[in-house]
Amino acid sequence: MNPIEASELIVNNRGAVYHLNLRPEELANTVITVGDPGRVKEVSKYFDHIEVKQEHREFITHTGYIGKKRISVVSTGIGPDNIDIVINELDALVNVDFNSRLVKNQLTSLHIFRLGTSGSLQDDIPVDGLVAGTHGIGLDNLLHFYQTQNTSEEAQLLHTFISQTNINQPFSAPYIAAASPLLLSHFDKPFHRGITVTCPGFYAPQGRMVRLPLAKPDLVDLLQQFKYEEHRIANFEMETSAIYGLGKLAGHECLSLNVIVANRIRKQFSADAAAAVENLLSTSLEIIEKI
Repeated sequence: MNPIEASELIVNNRGAVYHLNLRPEELANTVITVGDPGRVKEVSKYFDHIEVKQEHREFITHTGYIGKKRISVVSTGIGPDNIDIVINELDALVNVDFNSRLVKNQLTSLHIFRLGTSGSLQDDIPVDGLVAGTHGIGLDNLLHFYQTQNTSEEAQLLHTFISQTNINQPFSAPYIAAASPLLLSHFDKPFHRGITVTCPGFYAPQGRMVRLPLAKPDLVDLLQQFKYEEHRIANFEMETSAIYGLGKLAGHECLSLNVIVANRIRKQFSADAAAAVENLLSTSLEIIEKI
């Protein structure tokens, strides 16, 4: 195996991976990702002790402890393109020797939790409710740049999704990846469960029209009506499928946990989104600490 070239994995002059500005010893094996850089401190305020604070661009990381549990919280910014950066660099931090630039013989599997906001696509999943995504279906094109192989369940779900919604070309062909069964098993009530759809934008890609006309004005209805066996689409946002897809390829355990700030079926928005996010953080961290 040849060393990874300097142009392919960029390490800065303090020995840190380029975008995240983290050295391997500064990352915990349990990682929480948040989209909003300002939300990092809202997570780390629950830490008993913070040992690392690093940042570069929109990527802010705090690493510390809740009890005996070492946790890193990393901001990703918005969208699958940023997730491509974050997951690849998190993986490099634990699975590449930065001195030799060789992949390690003994690989590490991270526990990666997304804590984010999303919109509900079901009438019975209310504003301020919590959702644990069983699968991520991507309407972006990120995972098509990687060699992937679906399980039979994922393949059948994806085939049924395309058949029922007719979402394919000229849109990017959808892709699918499942959550970690290991992590998902810890999140029952008060979390709703369902498929999380990931969109490459906030307005038209999520069926919103302000002034510009929509190519698919029935998108929300198509997603809301999708059914396959016990599966339905619970919510949509802009990161989950990329985390699930890349995490699975790299051998990490990933789970997306979202609070509902908008119900797109009821046309409602949270009266106190900050309090709803706080509930997601405190509820999730109490469980994550014990895993």
